[in-house]
Amino acid sequence: MFQTLSTPVNDLPSLTARRRSLLWRIHFWAALIATPFALIAALTGILYIFTPQIEQHLYAHLDRVQPRGERLALDDAVGAARAHMPHGAALSAVFPAWRADDSVRVLFIPPRHGSSMEGHAMHGALPSAALSPWVADAIGTTVYVDPYSAQVLGTQVAGERFGAWSKKLHSSLLQGESLRWMIELAASWLMVMLLTGICLWWPGRLADGVPQSGANGRRWWSQWHAFLGVMLSFISAVMLTTGLTWSKYAGDEIRWMRDAAGQQSPQAPRGLRSTPLPDTKPMNWQQAADTARQRSPDIALRLIAPATPNGTWRVMGDDPSRPLQRIDMVLDAYSGKTLFYADWKAQTAFAKATGIGIPFHRGEFGWWNQLLLLLFGAGVLFSLVSGWVMFFKRRKAGLSALPRLLPVAWRSMPLVAWVAVLLMCAVMPLLALSAPLIALVEWRLYVRRTRS
Repeated sequence: MFQTLSTPVNDLPSLTARRRSLLWRIHFWAALIATPFALIAALTGILYIFTPQIEQHLYAHLDRVQPRGERLALDDAVGAARAHMPHGAALSAVFPAWRADDSVRVLFIPPRHGSSMEGHAMHGALPSAALSPWVADAIGTTVYVDPYSAQVLGTQVAGERFGAWSKKLHSSLLQGESLRWMIELAASWLMVMLLTGICLWWPGRLADGVPQSGANGRRWWSQWHAFLGVMLSFISAVMLTTGLTWSKYAGDEIRWMRDAAGQQSPQAPRGLRSTPLPDTKPMNWQQAADTARQRSPDIALRLIAPATPNGTWRVMGDDPSRPLQRIDMVLDAYSGKTLFYADWKAQTAFAKATGIGIPFHRGEFGWWNQLLLLLFGAGVLFSLVSGWVMFFKRRKAGLSALPRLLPVAWRSMPLVAWVAVLLMCAVMPLLALSAPLIALVEWRLYVRRTRS
């Protein structure tokens, strides 16, 4: 990357040749960095997308019940769940049965260290300021209750469920934050590998990108590597982009840009309060569920009770596979009046994009989504393996391990390409940290060549 202009200008290779040599070099470095982790991500991702079928087999005794007669009041199920939990556990949220054979799920979290929440909130619910609903999901214990008999079917600690385990395996190899950065580093360089691969293929490479009959050896691997890489490019971009949105470092940058652009999802105004009415008790769980159901689409719901006499009920949709039915509302605890309401139409463009992209990434749109991701995962595995097959065939033929870098190749890229590089580094901090290391290695290689 750092050659000086020692060759006469008239003797330099063409601009296109120099540019392609630089792209090949960057493509190689991206593959070298990303491949180990990308292979793991692809394999664990294939496992993750079959979560619904696996959980249906493992947890049918918790998730499903036998419909019989009329359901009892939701308060009976909540009461049974609370009685089943040890003293001090704080009720965080309730998921009423939606389909006829659904169980009621009641989520509890342990008390905060040094304090007891029991008795401090209406309906025994966790104060809303203590933890977000999504954090509670990650640390809580869910009690499953039969809505027809109020019988406790069992409990499950967060992280023990297969979906949570496989998600952690996919995102951090079960190591929490200590290895989460590695998957993000791989995703960042996979984005580089994807973009450079497309640039190498296009324009004018259509004929080379379509596999030709009769090809064999390295040529066969090269054709299929290019063809599958380009055919999967759109899905690859969606998967990498959505994966980066919930990564640690790139995710922070993306969320900052989202907020700066005013693309955050509509949020309930701070300070919303319920108005106590004379001789009127606050709504119980069943009344709140009935009120919410009247004003929400036909979708599974999550209910969070008010934490104080002036607090409010929070209602959210609980089915990411139906993003167009997304709902978020706040209800007055006494009158049931809607104090805040945001549905799909109220969402920003960014929220809509992630509302569709993230469930797609997880294979939550049904069998077609799972099948497509299975084919995608298999294609990614082939692309990664085929790239290294070509590398070793190149070595076997006595060629250099690194793709040849033509003189002053680094000067061949247009200004817009370098602007794109800077933007990518701004969005993906781990790319910005690792790219200078690659540049340092290239500089050392250049020094060694000039001295030899």
